[in-house]
Amino acid sequence: MTAARAWWARVPDPVVDLVVVAVAVLDVLVSLEDSSRLEQGMAALACAALLARRRFPLPVFLLTLPASLMLDIVFAPFAALFTLAERSRDRRLLAVCAVLFAVASATPWPLDDLSSHDRTWTLVYFFYTLATAAAPVLLGQLVQARRDLARRLEEIEEAREHERLLHSQAVLARERAQLAREMHDVVSHQVSLIAVQAGALQVAAKDPDFKEGARTIRSLSVDTLDELRHMVTLLRASGGRATELTPQPTLADLHELVTTSGIDAGLTGELPPDVSTTAQRTIYRTVQEALTNVRKHAPGATAVVRLWQADDGDAYGVTVTNTPPARPSLPLPGSRQGLIGLRERAELLGGTFDSGPTGDGGYEVTLRIPTRSG
Repeated sequence: MTAARAWWARVPDPVVDLVVVAVAVLDVLVSLEDSSRLEQGMAALACAALLARRRFPLPVFLLTLPASLMLDIVFAPFAALFTLAERSRDRRLLAVCAVLFAVASATPWPLDDLSSHDRTWTLVYFFYTLATAAAPVLLGQLVQARRDLARRLEEIEEAREHERLLHSQAVLARERAQLAREMHDVVSHQVSLIAVQAGALQVAAKDPDFKEGARTIRSLSVDTLDELRHMVTLLRASGGRATELTPQPTLADLHELVTTSGIDAGLTGELPPDVSTTAQRTIYRTVQEALTNVRKHAPGATAVVRLWQADDGDAYGVTVTNTPPARPSLPLPGSRQGLIGLRERAELLGGTFDSGPTGDGGYEVTLRIPTRSG
């Protein structure tokens, strides 16, 4: 961001609106010579309406058209047209508004002078004004596109940071799991042998001191083995909140996952009370992956997470449905490994995983788990 742009961003909106109204008043004053009270009133209304152009861009633009018809002014309708183009995504509406401004500016006033006016010059002035009106429309669309692109770049950067965090968590979890396996397979086995041999020596020993020494070795070995097993358990988990792996996610964590997903999402429905731990983790990971995909590929969309169970009690699952994106999305590379992993999780439980677009332009994923798998 340049210094001029940073300075402009710090200017409050009310100050900008007052400057716009002041320039519009100056533009009107130039054209008020020999004007009637009606023309003066329409000009004052057009200038005053600019104060509300951010909240009501279309009504404000329409209020500037009578002044454009009666007086030779351009700034007030151009300011209103720019604001409308900056906020509206309906390009047909913008084209109609530009034509309305050109008609209002080219039509002679009073209207009873139309027959005596040179029609050729009226038509030329109409096309000239229409071409001029394209400037605020294109500029407003450019500002809108720049704002959308900046917002999308922020979302991409957040997604990349999240992916880097997940990668570091996965590496840390893999290293800890490998260390836990080595400790369990090597160290625990050897300490167990020491405890067994010490117990045998304690039984076979005749000397009381030797017997007491063997008992001490066996007791310390057993205590060490208990501590070692506790450390293996900790290593198999994450060991801290920063990695989000301890404890393993369950259905009780779904509400926090939905509320902290960064999108407008809701959680409805319920599942049977006897869902297995493995099935709970699969449901959690399905919702997590679905909400992540909504955030990456459907910016501005809303989502509904629905837990359900079949009427015949034969199956249960979760369905995540999102609306179409509210803003244009940039094409992002993806390997679809997340969806493949969810399908593999479902197959391990004997269930199914389906995903695809909905009829209204949204997207839906459904995980179905048979009751017998729990």
